[in-house]
Amino acid sequence: MLMMCGSTKSFLSHSWSLNLVTRRPRRGFSRVSRIAASHSSTRESDTDQYEGALVDRTGNFSGVRLEETVEKGLQKSRIDSWISTRVDGVSRARVQSSIRAGLVSVNGRVIDKVSHVVRSGDEVKCTISDLQPLRAEPEDIPLDIVYEDAHVLVVNKPAHMVVHPAPGNTNGTLVNGILHHCTFPNIAFSSAGMLSESECGSDDEIDRSFENRHLYDEINSSRCTDAIRPGIVHRLDKGTSGLLVVAKDEHSHSHLSEQFKQHKVQRVYISLSSGIPSPISGRIDIPIGRDPSNRVRMAAIPCLANHKHARHAASRYKVIEVLGGGGAALVEWRLETGRTHQIRAHAKYLGIPLLGDEVYGGTKNMAMSLLQPKTPANSRSNLSRLISKLERPCLHALMLGFKHPHSGEVLQFSCPPPSDFAEILFLLRAISTVKCIFATPIT
Repeated sequence: MLMMCGSTKSFLSHSWSLNLVTRRPRRGFSRVSRIAASHSSTRESDTDQYEGALVDRTGNFSGVRLEETVEKGLQKSRIDSWISTRVDGVSRARVQSSIRAGLVSVNGRVIDKVSHVVRSGDEVKCTISDLQPLRAEPEDIPLDIVYEDAHVLVVNKPAHMVVHPAPGNTNGTLVNGILHHCTFPNIAFSSAGMLSESECGSDDEIDRSFENRHLYDEINSSRCTDAIRPGIVHRLDKGTSGLLVVAKDEHSHSHLSEQFKQHKVQRVYISLSSGIPSPISGRIDIPIGRDPSNRVRMAAIPCLANHKHARHAASRYKVIEVLGGGGAALVEWRLETGRTHQIRAHAKYLGIPLLGDEVYGGTKNMAMSLLQPKTPANSRSNLSRLISKLERPCLHALMLGFKHPHSGEVLQFSCPPPSDFAEILFLLRAISTVKCIFATPIT
């Protein structure tokens, strides 16, 4: 059964036929220690013993203490940023929470501003604060519901909406709205059944910063999972729009989770890219891991040996339309895996970062430099206006297909992209468009 919402049919017919770090700490005057859970005793470890001894297996940083003198030659640096580079794996958001709790001092004076600037020779002491549990409360938030029955719910998530509460985004999420819309039975959605961010269908981040995901991971116990993401089987980025399925009972949750793990769920994304990939269709099988030069993003790493935390990632892509005189393209993506930022990282690797994706190189300046020379003079101001308004990567989860967990029926859904995506696409088509025809569709 194929269901289309909104003007998907006209959108598809216009476009194409539907073919169904660890970083070792810097050497210096440093002491990092772990305070026991009882806080009655302290076990210290020197820098050489830092890795593996600092954090327990759950990734809980509570009680970790840092004492270090800021190294010579350091340029101006915010204290939250500086501390997060010294305690391996802790998030900047978690450090900020510790600062606001009065657990950080510089030269013996307690600092409560996260933007405080540290300088060479400053003596910094920090104790990482305890985790505060998160719970999702019902909120009356409008939802674009594409399909619903007693067992599953399919939602068209708008861009800029976080899927579930996380540090920095405790309300206004999709889960808050779903809890207001329907009542979940009193069941336990197992954390083992819930896919992790890197295993699920999410291509993008779950909140306003990559940093906050690490803080969320630290509190990802089964009890907390039940409280803040009931029924969530997979996720989409805050900046990514499109289709997402929610389980309304335990059997559905388990069954859908297994379909994702077995790569049996059909997921089709579309993006607007800066430039055109060469070749115009293909398969990228490049591992993805944390970018060692920028912890806010991931990176495609051709050799696994170069990055011990990189994971296998494979994407299939094809150009549907060449737009704007070759300055942009409408690209279809089909994921074989679901790594964090997979499409964005693979697009950057191909040299075609997504329009609006400032983190991965799809800057407004890059877009204008590629498009402006091909744009008629009377359309340039409108193009500049639309590009300047972009506040997220032009990425949309267009299609979603899965087997119904109770009836066994194969369901397929599609939804057109939202207005910000559609307006730019319309203008780029007005400049010029060339449709790409493939003898053999990518499946």
